[in-house]
Amino acid sequence: MCTMKPSYKRPFNLFVKKAHKPLQLAIEDAVEEICVDPELGEVKSGDLAGIRVFKFRFNRQEYLVAYRSPSRKERAGKEGVEFLVIDFYLVGTHENFYDTLKRYLKEE
Repeated sequence: MCTMKPSYKRPFNLFVKKAHKPLQLAIEDAVEEICVDPELGEVKSGDLAGIRVFKFRFNRQEYLVAYRSPSRKERAGKEGVEFLVIDFYLVGTHENFYDTLKRYLKEE
């Protein structure tokens, strides 16, 4: 059960749509884990400040999920709010992942 509401950006949706069903289910499981504990992913710095990247394996291949969630302070200050949103930007293999993510964030 998600404690936070996921919001999917276009590159994330495109990858999931093109993926085969077992990979889609693995991505869904990863999103669920992140929603339960948004601090699972590794915090990035520099150009990607504020972005977290969660890694998971599927069929001996490592996949990365880039997302941004409210900070712990923001979550603590909004106890009356029923849902907080996690933005999921990109999912994919390591190849060109960070370049694609930087390009998307620059355009956004």
